[in-house]
Amino acid sequence: MKKTYKVAVIGCGNRGTDTAEAYNFHPRVELVGLCDVNQNALNSLGEKLKVKNRYTDFEKMIDEVSPDIVAIPVMTDSHYQIARRVIDKGVNIEVEKPFCMYLEEADILISMAKTQGTKIAVHHQSRSGGALDAICETIQKGEIGDIRHIYASGKGYYGGYGLLNIGTHLISYILRLTGHCRSVVATATRNGRQIEPKDVFESPRGMGLITGEKITATMVFDQGVTATLLHHRFSEVQMPASVMEIYGTKGRIYWHRNFGIWLLRSPHYLPLTENDGHLRSLLHEEQPEVGLWESISPKYPSHYDPVKFNTGDTFSTADDYCFVDEYINALDEGREHESSGAEGRHVMEIMFGIFESAAYKAQISLPPIKRDHPLARWRYENNLDYPEKMPREYKDWVEEEKKLD
Repeated sequence: MKKTYKVAVIGCGNRGTDTAEAYNFHPRVELVGLCDVNQNALNSLGEKLKVKNRYTDFEKMIDEVSPDIVAIPVMTDSHYQIARRVIDKGVNIEVEKPFCMYLEEADILISMAKTQGTKIAVHHQSRSGGALDAICETIQKGEIGDIRHIYASGKGYYGGYGLLNIGTHLISYILRLTGHCRSVVATATRNGRQIEPKDVFESPRGMGLITGEKITATMVFDQGVTATLLHHRFSEVQMPASVMEIYGTKGRIYWHRNFGIWLLRSPHYLPLTENDGHLRSLLHEEQPEVGLWESISPKYPSHYDPVKFNTGDTFSTADDYCFVDEYINALDEGREHESSGAEGRHVMEIMFGIFESAAYKAQISLPPIKRDHPLARWRYENNLDYPEKMPREYKDWVEEEKKLD
């Protein structure tokens, strides 16, 4: 009989709820404990999932329930201190994205986990989700030929915040398709001008330092594959804007995480209308498949039941479940999670490389030799201290940012 893994969750907010539900639903997991300093949130989730062991002290929880995995779906500025203490107890962890605020923190946690013989998984949930599994299978079958370029865009958050919040996911997905990033070139603007050291701020939601209202980055990956990443602020956040398009030598794949996946069996596409009949007929004589997009179905584990496990956002919860399933399989096999600590750190290296390139107007080679935060360094070199505190909630942060120019 295969092992049942005991899991405890630190943090019972929105992400904590999604995380706990995904673990609780998996047939090989026992949810043995919940922890939160907010007693109302703790009791609400505990009652919902029928978890009796509830704590406000996570170290006491670990000592008493002896979990195999501790999930840490909390704000980024709490990741390092909590993760360090959990790893020190010899327990595998799952930590919310982005991995840490600073590369030095990620380096220490990965080193500690290696010493303790524990695993780290960073919650880029769709990295091991049904959609990306289906995309990888389609590419492996040769349906689009060799990947030559990938385009990805955020939802329209303030650029630097969008990079840390949404870009961390997009970069992780690109890494699964391309291998590691070797260099990055980026530009960033604020109020229509190139960024200056004074434009470095604390991010909303405790994610660290950011800059740039609009960020455009070009990355070079293994095998010479390139990618373009856009994080441009819109007047309002727009969910349909966050897409990924994979350009191959024989075809293309278009993916929106919430709406679907489509395959085009041609490397080129013309948005023909019903009034373009003559042009359409000429094109179809040479390439009948031009313009014909086919839907691709996500691939989920056989034991995933979308009817029973439907808490709202079907794609999100399904990918949370797939993330859990990947962790169970990885522990069974004694290997790293697809979204491992090392991969989460490399995502950080790329994001920090984007900030550094935009600040210093230079191509940045990766992985970086300097492990400090490039935006803090940029300010200090220009005789500016660490930025002042900013509101944590995004809407309040945006209003405060408007006053700072």
